[in-house]
Amino acid sequence: MIRLFVPSRPAFLRVVRASAWYDLVVTAGFATPWTYALLHGALSSLGGALGLGVLPDRDPVQTLYANLLGSVVVVWALLRIVKPLPVHALFDGVARTLFATWQAYAVAHGATRLLWLFFVVEVAFGVVQLVLWWRNRRISPVDGLADPADGHPLSAASW
Repeated sequence: MIRLFVPSRPAFLRVVRASAWYDLVVTAGFATPWTYALLHGALSSLGGALGLGVLPDRDPVQTLYANLLGSVVVVWALLRIVKPLPVHALFDGVARTLFATWQAYAVAHGATRLLWLFFVVEVAFGVVQLVLWWRNRRISPVDGLADPADGHPLSAASW
């Protein structure tokens, strides 16, 4: 039976943490209007210098969505840094699949090709985490992480 919770292996959890640290570093600048203004300028300059295109001018709605994205991803990253769980690899892999899909969609519709740099990392972390989760998805109740639907409580160690 496939379970959401799988045994914790140190290498597996290091990947979960590494992807979280990447997210924290890359998205922290999106979390506030002030840091986003600085980051927007830096990314636009980088895209222009690399010939990948600049970002559109900032506006209040774009800033709001950037701040929402940054805030949620920062909290999600902190959760995975403080308490990495194998199930986080599954959810993060799915989220990265969605992010990569929307990044490719945006570039296909005229957004700066600078997004491809982020796309590559999204796909890489997504694939690694989903493959690791898939390979380690089977457990037995003696592992202490049984599915509550099977009548076995999750062990306190899994929380």
